[in-house]
Amino acid sequence: MRGHIVIFALIFALLAPSIALIPAQALAGPDTYIAHAVVNEAGKSAAPAAHPKVAVDKRITVTMFCIFIAITLGIVYWASKRTTTTGAYYAASSSITGLQNGWAMAGDFMSAASFLGVSGLISLFGWDGMMYCIGTSFAYVTLLLVMAEPCRNVGKYTVGDILSFRASPRPVRATMALAAVLLSIMYLIVQMVGGGKLMELLLGIPYTWSVIIVGVLMLIYAVAGGMLATTWVQIIKAGLLMGGGVILFILMAAHFGFNPLRFFSEVVSNPKIQSWVQIALLKQPVAQPGFEYGRRFLEPGLLQTNVWDQVSLGIGSFLLGVAGMPHILMRFFTVPDAKAARKSIVVAMILIGLFFVMVTVFGLGAAVIVSPQTIVSVDRGGNMANLLMAQLLGANVSPLFGDIFFAFLCSVAFATILAVVAGLVLAAASAIGHDVWTSIIRRGKATQREQVMAARISALIVGVIAILISLMSQNINVAHLATLAFAIAASGVVPAVVFSLFWRKMTTAGICAALLVGTILSLVLVLVSPNMTYPKIIADGAKAQIASIEKKQASGQALTEKEQTDLAKAKQTYAANKDGKSIMGLDRPWFPLRNPGIVSAPIGWLVAFIVALLFPNKREEEKFDEMYVRQTTGMGIDELIKT
Repeated sequence: MRGHIVIFALIFALLAPSIALIPAQALAGPDTYIAHAVVNEAGKSAAPAAHPKVAVDKRITVTMFCIFIAITLGIVYWASKRTTTTGAYYAASSSITGLQNGWAMAGDFMSAASFLGVSGLISLFGWDGMMYCIGTSFAYVTLLLVMAEPCRNVGKYTVGDILSFRASPRPVRATMALAAVLLSIMYLIVQMVGGGKLMELLLGIPYTWSVIIVGVLMLIYAVAGGMLATTWVQIIKAGLLMGGGVILFILMAAHFGFNPLRFFSEVVSNPKIQSWVQIALLKQPVAQPGFEYGRRFLEPGLLQTNVWDQVSLGIGSFLLGVAGMPHILMRFFTVPDAKAARKSIVVAMILIGLFFVMVTVFGLGAAVIVSPQTIVSVDRGGNMANLLMAQLLGANVSPLFGDIFFAFLCSVAFATILAVVAGLVLAAASAIGHDVWTSIIRRGKATQREQVMAARISALIVGVIAILISLMSQNINVAHLATLAFAIAASGVVPAVVFSLFWRKMTTAGICAALLVGTILSLVLVLVSPNMTYPKIIADGAKAQIASIEKKQASGQALTEKEQTDLAKAKQTYAANKDGKSIMGLDRPWFPLRNPGIVSAPIGWLVAFIVALLFPNKREEEKFDEMYVRQTTGMGIDELIKT
């Protein structure tokens, strides 16, 4: 029966991405969700809009931030008193209930990325933004049907524990630790850069100090509080985010008279949305007679046009990518048994589903209440859409309430970033401290005190490295790091784990091959993809702009002051980029897709299969029966956790 479920889940995972049309930029930090070429062009093409400043009392926002930080630091202090053993540090002593763990897992997705970035995406691109909400649900189907129960029954603290159950521990743990650290740091940098930009945008704090503040708080959570503190911070911020979302939903629904038909009617008939679609998105200076631009806003294709890129993104980022992220898989070890692991997935799916329904409505509501033009004028990435709408709707109740509600949502969004980055640091620290130091270097002979110390030192090292890289990445587009992290997880970690759990012939060689090939291939494909910067392509765009403006000038028409400025900037851009090359020395991308999952994932699975057959191991095959009993029944897991 289990085999049929696994086969069904894998088939589902390969077919479902075709409807998960998720923009890669939506996975990046809050500053890069949709701030790429398409949005930039949309912003440039849009009708001129005012550049309003967000008029809010900074004292209220700063006070709210300080209150949230004080509460979370109190949680860390409470948790640190209970984090004295390795099991407590890595897995909260497996004391988290299924309900609590479900809220914590949902907190990983109910983040600033979804609440701010996805709503902004929907407010600017309509239906294409909604597809991001759909894609998230499929990841948890994969986790529920394939990963949750066996991972909880076989593993102890890390993915390396699962893979080394019947394989040679040292090479498998070393290879998995390398992959886990790379995955965690890449995604960690994306989140930290986004958090720094978010604080800079909302509070006016310089980027450098914003990153340092985020990094220091992250280290306090991870080093002192461990998994227990991180879990409760996730639970509380998820609850606050859901509560804030419900209040905003009620205010928005009241604005439309609690009438869904009126809501969608106003989306379609709103003149600013119609103008945005016509001029900014479809780039039609003159409206076509009879064309329904408002209705077009609720149809796909305004942002995503390459079907293969969409399918690749669905495979590489959500259906398989999320299922292979170490900080997600670690959550299965925080619950007492497999039943609680399954329950946590179900709870997370329900919460995420409800949350994304609200996010979708918020995006459309912001397009009507605030307007896409105003949203872009405040933040080109669209990340302020929800906050601007919250302030406007709150001000209808009371100006003070509007400011307080705005500050509350800002603070919750900031708390979500802190919780996510703390979990990522723990995932990397567990790979170094548990898999490398305790299991490989000390060969399992380290004392509890030594293991906890190794874990905390590892967390400190990972956190400091992430802070330093984030400080150097202020002016760099780090969106491709999120793409790369999910691609590595889908192409290396997931095939290694699934084959280890469900295929008798999987061997040490096959596991290491999947992890190494998945990592290297994903890295190479991203480096030669459109994610990288290609100076000659930039120069071509500048050249076309120069030709267009000079053509007008040659016709005898006088250039406006803006056109003169644009012409000068275009000439500078052309001169600076005409002879440049990408980081790999390329003029044009060799790989046409932004997400390599459609290529790297099948190759990772195929390589794992072929190498395992080429290098069989009789002992590892015979131990499959023991693993199968363990993952099915959970026998012996209690004794394993206690050691």
